[in-house]
Amino acid sequence: MRPFRPVGTIELAMGERTHDVTTRALVMGILNRTPDSFYSPAATYDLDALLARADRLVVDGADLLDVGGVKAGPGEEVSEAEELDRVVPVVAELRRRFDVPISIDTWRAAVADACFREGATVGNDISGFADPDYLPVAAKARATVVATHIRLRPRVADPSPHYDDVTATVRDFLLERRRWAIEAGVEPTRIVLDAGLDLGKTPAHSLQLLRDSATLAELGSPLLLSASNKTFLGALFDLPVTDRKNPSVAATCLGIAAGCRVVRVHDVAASVRARDVLARILEDR
Repeated sequence: MRPFRPVGTIELAMGERTHDVTTRALVMGILNRTPDSFYSPAATYDLDALLARADRLVVDGADLLDVGGVKAGPGEEVSEAEELDRVVPVVAELRRRFDVPISIDTWRAAVADACFREGATVGNDISGFADPDYLPVAAKARATVVATHIRLRPRVADPSPHYDDVTATVRDFLLERRRWAIEAGVEPTRIVLDAGLDLGKTPAHSLQLLRDSATLAELGSPLLLSASNKTFLGALFDLPVTDRKNPSVAATCLGIAAGCRVVRVHDVAASVRARDVLARILEDR
């Protein structure tokens, strides 16, 4: 793995604020309003529990909050109406309570649109903009978007993915999705790229992409790392999801050193501490 050496300033706009992420990564706290999340199943499906967790994440230093109503992996069908019911009230309440950007983790344009209307400023789409209305909706709302690589589509099992060169494939995919976003009217400073660890990748593929983060960071857009408690960490170290805290923080540190500038995490407090140490080192460099 090689370190990332930025050329010039890297900026990320969310809402009315623009963040300099040249050497300081932003920590995105995860809020799952799903009854079947792989992490602490259903622990924050209850609205009061979710809001209590949100409060803790903000106190711990989260720079933004990411709300999801449907898990990425296979499971029972969740209708658009059900997803709207799960996430729109949450986004509205979070926007009322906290002065941090709110991200909506959805691949449905209608859900993103409803959440943008309630104050969300980021659309985190793990489908790679499969919904043709997603980018026009985001551009109209002046929302930031996350372009994520996935081999098939969300909720579809992909047990035997193959790539001749996983990093080159992901790089080309992200370049194409960034072009789509710009052509749809999304401002370049509002585009984030995500390699999509675990999404249509074997553990070895995900590890390779983590090692090659600098290659993807050199594309020029802020790079998001979503490694927290992921399956590839469990497979590599033979750990259940409840024991992946330390490997998750280690992956976050590696990612930041290699150029990731948004880290999506469950353990915000530990990630913020690690981020701040790395920011100081990167600034001095």
